[in-house]
Amino acid sequence: MPTSTTEEIVEQLIQACPNFCAALTRDEVANFVRFTKLLEAKPNDIIADIGEISDEFYLVLDGRIRLMSDDSDKELEIGRIEAGCLAGEMSFFDRQPRSIRLRAGKKKSVRVLAITRPMYKRLCVEHSYISVNLLEFVIMSLDKLIRNSSKDMTTMYKHVTGIGYR
Repeated sequence: MPTSTTEEIVEQLIQACPNFCAALTRDEVANFVRFTKLLEAKPNDIIADIGEISDEFYLVLDGRIRLMSDDSDKELEIGRIEAGCLAGEMSFFDRQPRSIRLRAGKKKSVRVLAITRPMYKRLCVEHSYISVNLLEFVIMSLDKLIRNSSKDMTTMYKHVTGIGYR
């Protein structure tokens, strides 16, 4: 695959992630990109594995990341992260081992911007407005995860107990 220029990555980020980029100028988006590294994973590649303590998290530019659990002898897909969303931010911020595997989609490669701990710390010092915007985006991502999980648990509880289905 040809190497992408910063300008191409900036354009892809603006298209894939308007919620993150909305409050930033194009120059600020370009500054953010300079604090990341572009990674591409082929279909089914493991991006991050269960048990690892993360020193980076990911903003998905293209493709999807599958969230996999292997509590039994078989890997089970429990969710997906689409372009424009974050992956791996929980382990990055709480410094706890990952509880799920991040795996590239089955048929298509995935392109992500990896934000490493050293670069995140530098971003916080050198570009506080961008880092605050990123942190707000992380909070919105985690909020969405909790709200969706709560909704799923409520639906499952109602289904198991029969409440609301009579």
